[in-house]
Parts: sequence; structure tokens; C-alpha cells
Amino acid sequence: MKIICIGRNYAEHAKELGNEIPENPVIFMKPDTAVLKKGSDFYIPEFSSDVHYELEVVLKISKGGKYIQEAHAASYFDEIAVGIDFTARDLQSELKSKGLPWELAKGFDGSAVISDFCKKKDFDLHNLSFTLLKNKTEVQNGNTSLMLFSPEKIIAFVSQYFTLKVGDLIFTGTPKGVGRVVENDILEAFLGGNKMLDLRIQ
Repeated sequence: MKIICIGRNYAEHAKELGNEIPENPVIFMKPDTAVLKKGSDFYIPEFSSDVHYELEVVLKISKGGKYIQEAHAASYFDEIAVGIDFTARDLQSELKSKGLPWELAKGFDGSAVISDFCKKKDFDLHNLSFTLLKNKTEVQNGNTSLMLFSPEKIIAFVSQYFTLKVGDLIFTGTPKGVGRVVENDILEAFLGGNKMLDLRIQ
């Protein structure tokens, strides 16, 4: 299983981090060991003092493909979820300043939190709201209509470089409002108004 992540897919998030708006999807990967075991708390790693939450819509690939055409890309996934891409922002900033890859800041154990999956057909994926509460206060409120690159465009682009296989996951990017977590924070994530995640930070 591959975990493919899209960076800077919401303009306001790119701006809040001082990044340029990309011409093509920005791609990075997480290993399968990044997936947090269902029902587990998230433990802040010892190598970071500035871990940020990033709420995203996640696609699950349902059939394999290579060089997928955008017009046919919707048929390559049937299920969606919400996920939290935890990022060691201090480490990421250090790596970026040296022109180095982000994987240490993005792919560490437990850094990919994923809810149960829902059937795509039950949602309007091009106008779907998703929300994150931290300690009962809303911190992120996104809508897929604001994506710079649609799920179909992402799949078509990614499949030019990587063969997609059944079970691969695609994190589609986070809206504005990312921020730091500290011990004892409670994160709650919603997809189209349905509560999908309830996570304690340790």
C-alpha cells in the first residue's frame, strides 16, 4: 500500500505557510507504517516540539491503473475518508531550508490518521465540506470545491509517475487553519457533517 499525499492543494493554506500556488500537484509520500492504529492515541514524537494537524479528504484506490485519463479517473476509487496528516513543522522548516526532502517531517510513525471509509456515491465529492475541531473549537473548515486540483486531476497526474494499485491511499490536501497540537488536546473530524474521528493527543 502506498500513501500518496498532495501538498498545497488549497490556495489559502499555501498562503498561510508562505508558499507559492503550484502549477501542478505537489507530491510527497508516507510509508505504510505512518498509519495510526485504529483506536490509538497520537503521541507527539520526541524529535519535534511543533507538530501540526492537517485535515484532509482521503481517497482509496479501488482498481489499478497507469496513465489514467482524467475523464476516467473517477472510476478508480469508490470510497473516501477523512485523514489527519500530522507534520513536524519545525523539522519540515529545517529540511526545506536546506533543500532536503520532507519525509522525516511527514512520514514518521503514526503521522497518518485515517477514519473509517464511506461510499463515494453518498457524497458530492466536488462540493463536500469537512471540519476539524480542537477541544470543541473549530480550527479547520474546508470544502472540496476549493481544491486547486480535483480528485480526478490528482489521480491522472499521479498515475503518470506511479502505477496505482488497489488499496493505495491519496491524501488530497488540507485547507487553511493548520496549527500545533499539545498533550491532552482532543481532535474531532467531520465529513459532510458526519463525525468520523475522535483523537486524543499524548
